[in-house]
Amino acid sequence: MITKPKGTYDLTGVNGKIYTYLSNEFMAYMNNYNYEFIRTPIFEASELFHRTVGEGTDIVTKETYDFKDRGERDITLRPEGTAGVVRSLIENKLYGNRNDSIKLYYNGTMYRYERPQAGRYREFIQFGVEVFNSNDVMSDAEVISLGYYFLSDLGLDITVKINSLGDAQSRVDYTNALVDYFKPHINELCSDCQKRLETNPLRIIDCKVDKDKDIIKNAPNISDYLSQESKDRFEKLKSYLNFLEINYEVDESIVRGLDYYDENVWEYVLESDSLALGGGGRYNHLVKNLGGPDMPAVGFALGIDRVILKLLDIIDVRKLDNAVDVYIMAVSEEEKIQALRLAQNLRLNNIITEINDNGLSLKSQFKAADNNHAKFLFILNDDDLQKGLINVKDNVTKEEIKISEDEIVDWIMGNI
Repeated sequence: MITKPKGTYDLTGVNGKIYTYLSNEFMAYMNNYNYEFIRTPIFEASELFHRTVGEGTDIVTKETYDFKDRGERDITLRPEGTAGVVRSLIENKLYGNRNDSIKLYYNGTMYRYERPQAGRYREFIQFGVEVFNSNDVMSDAEVISLGYYFLSDLGLDITVKINSLGDAQSRVDYTNALVDYFKPHINELCSDCQKRLETNPLRIIDCKVDKDKDIIKNAPNISDYLSQESKDRFEKLKSYLNFLEINYEVDESIVRGLDYYDENVWEYVLESDSLALGGGGRYNHLVKNLGGPDMPAVGFALGIDRVILKLLDIIDVRKLDNAVDVYIMAVSEEEKIQALRLAQNLRLNNIITEINDNGLSLKSQFKAADNNHAKFLFILNDDDLQKGLINVKDNVTKEEIKISEDEIVDWIMGNI
């Protein structure tokens, strides 16, 4: 028997229902916030991710799925969504001559070769947003609030952990301070962090292996190296979050795992077990670095597999079942022909309809209607059909009524 690859899973059953629910809810939020959908390829030129995510990040050095295609081109399965969106923005000139912000969102699978565990897979789903052409801290606050209230409205207790990485000079000064601090203690660091000291010192701060060591706890703080402008931006962000009544806390270990971030960054963390469900930040230089205009940007991504895992404990899955408006019951050949015609007419009028299409007995059809949570039953019989009538049963009150076939669509639309 052929089985799925390690680190992947089939999205079906309860998980599939929750995913569908999340997708619909996220799309509704995007409409309310006036975001436009974007889809980018699952695979891109490897250079795109190596230049954006960072050659020294764990993602590029350990986790990307890299391969050569039949044309000997270096290809990578996307490990995150932002790089592809920025590439599309530049390639398709989505910015045009616009002076206002460009708001985009995506929903798709990403790929990283890492050790599978609960809520973390090698193929995983992210919902994400990107806002271009706005350097106002108000954009940071809006984007943070979008993710925060989306997760909170699902019933999850969320804290937003925020930090500032500062501008380019602040980051250089802080990186130099970290190198000076850690170099004498290099043997106390894990093997990965010993490499990071040369390639990406900021990643040492949120190392999962060394995080409880005093050497990490006593490391220099980024806040001591921020420029005044970055400090002012961070204070303004906090004031906006206060006005928006968002539960947040400052955490200077939040540095994010991607090289393109600067200024304000954050993570959405579940209060109950401190599990990060997603995060984001500002990346003001990425568009220009990839050959586009000098355009500031901010965004976030949510790990939907983790969200599904947490919702399994709190959501009433029964509420996610698709309730059928009408179940059409037919037994004879003439009834089945009429049932097909009726079902098509109802469906074309946006009425959710199910039909007996596998020869079930009348008794079994009643059970099938209940399994589909049908609101109304159309119980067809040859005598009524010859008179142009449909026998309609309310599946809740159990009351029955005969409705003219010519009026049946308007009647159902008025009663569902």
